[in-house]
Amino acid sequence: MDVILLERVEKLGAIGDVVKVKDGFARNYLLPNKKALRANEANRKVFEANRAKIEEDNASRRTDAEKASKGIDGKTVQLIRQASNTGQLYGSVSARDIVDLLDAEGARVTKSQVVLDRPIKAIGMHEVKIALHPEVSVSVKVNVARSPEEAELQAQGVDVMAQMFERDDAGFTEAYDPNAEPGATATPEGAAEAAAPEAPEAQEG
Repeated sequence: MDVILLERVEKLGAIGDVVKVKDGFARNYLLPNKKALRANEANRKVFEANRAKIEEDNASRRTDAEKASKGIDGKTVQLIRQASNTGQLYGSVSARDIVDLLDAEGARVTKSQVVLDRPIKAIGMHEVKIALHPEVSVSVKVNVARSPEEAELQAQGVDVMAQMFERDDAGFTEAYDPNAEPGATATPEGAAEAAAPEAPEAQEG
């Protein structure tokens, strides 16, 4: 289907461009969201008659988005969630969760502005794109951890999962405890016994 774009659409074109897209994409996304018109003769005339107003409105929304971006770009939000020992979350982090986190920080965005290709399902630092306007995008970091202490380590650049797996590879048998005191280490199996001195054998007589 050929459509006339009413705003910039990533990987497609800018306002006024006539582009060919799949029918389903046009019917399910572009047309109902008023991002495009069917490219027929009548709509071409309507677009050209209103082009100046469409471009003016777009410029105004872009200016508002640029102002809003200053309070959002580069922001880090923290989310504490339960997860398995392999770091997989019991559940996932959705666009709605990120909207709520940013709202608590005074940054207002809508669910549709959060660009998540797939839900977040593991602990760690995740960079998420926020599309405030078709021509204005910023990124935020979502720090997903099992405890505030673990979140603090991740914020400092520590790869908690890598450390945990290194512990396993070294033969540590204690489960990783995200609430453990910084610097505390697990004990390799058998190390305690090896370190303890043997009791002297009793002598006869």
